[in-house]
Amino acid sequence: MSRSVVSQTKNERPMRILFLITSMPVGGAETLLVNMVRRMDRDRVEPLLGCMKEKGVLGEVLADEIPVFENLINHKFDIGVVGRLASLFQKEKIDAVITVGAGDKMFWGRLAARRAKVPVILSALHSTGWPDGVGRLNRMLTGITDGFIAVAKDHARYQIEQERFPESKVFMIPNGIDTDRFQFSDTARDRWRQECGIPADSPVMGIVAALRSEKNHAQFVDAAAIVLKQREDAHFVIAGEGPERELIESKVAEHGIEKNFHLLGSIDDIPGVLSMIDIFTLTSHNEASPVSILEAMSCERPVVAPNVGSIHESVLEGKTGFLVDAGDTTATADRWLRLIDDSNLTDQMGSAAREHVIANGSLASMTDGYMDLVEKIYSEKRGKQNGQRKSTVAIAPALPQSTSTTPTSTSV
Repeated sequence: MSRSVVSQTKNERPMRILFLITSMPVGGAETLLVNMVRRMDRDRVEPLLGCMKEKGVLGEVLADEIPVFENLINHKFDIGVVGRLASLFQKEKIDAVITVGAGDKMFWGRLAARRAKVPVILSALHSTGWPDGVGRLNRMLTGITDGFIAVAKDHARYQIEQERFPESKVFMIPNGIDTDRFQFSDTARDRWRQECGIPADSPVMGIVAALRSEKNHAQFVDAAAIVLKQREDAHFVIAGEGPERELIESKVAEHGIEKNFHLLGSIDDIPGVLSMIDIFTLTSHNEASPVSILEAMSCERPVVAPNVGSIHESVLEGKTGFLVDAGDTTATADRWLRLIDDSNLTDQMGSAAREHVIANGSLASMTDGYMDLVEKIYSEKRGKQNGQRKSTVAIAPALPQSTSTTPTSTSV
């Protein structure tokens, strides 16, 4: 059984939606948010961004386009943040607050939204378990939350079964990307390889992820060391920045593979970097439905990734890439070598990967899903009766993967 999300007629004014996040470094969820905000229909929505800490690289980018507020919290136990956030929500006449990720912004943000009498309170989660585990304190605020947004079917089930959110409050809006922007480019491939000093015919494995411990970049480095024993011409690229950089550099030096490794830091031209590599990889301990995988697939890159979260819904074993057990360094290196040695297989998987992304999720449908959900809940709470556009999608274990991205509550 499913509840359909109903598209509303236009409000008297655009709805003011504030997304509340910790910061905006270059990362999957952050990039997703930037792309979605840019695509939102300004006749329907006026998006705003609140950063509990500093804006970050992507926050600086958005600050030229929408109102961005930063440094909203002084420290983890800063209870004064509730009053400051509530005042901000009231001053800006916020109609909906969407917290992005778990942790303090999810807790303080929802409390402040309740205090400010914000009509719609939602929480969007992009991972499972640490660091996006909800925790007891955040679960205590389930009653004041209108909905929890999951990014894939398995992720929705996780929220119901593990986080114990009510089925009626869990909505699935699949991640979507701009497939026009994320396309393979020979020009970008050549430019980036020249810039990095990588020969045109060298096999390149790459990862795009914030340098945080849960992304487990150390495994990526260890797998690289295994591959280099057989393919000395291989190169390895890491795009992203974060607290684990020193540890990664140390591990690269420990293996003595510095000349084959390229740590690019924060990069705006992700499609160009993806065009440079041959095989995309993640080595995370946990994920939900990583945006970086979708972007790589859209650029016709086969993927080697751990079988965690909902990754298997995108990385189809043997068709768009290979799945390995989380933490299995040997298996990761083995799949890399298999693709390096079989260029036809690499090309076939890359083509299938792009086709899969185009067929199963777009930035437009994801953005519409968020706008529809906010409008639906807002109108229900205001008792409005508006025009309907129903989704027929139900999320249940026995159902095949749907190509619709209209948000639905889940049923298991």
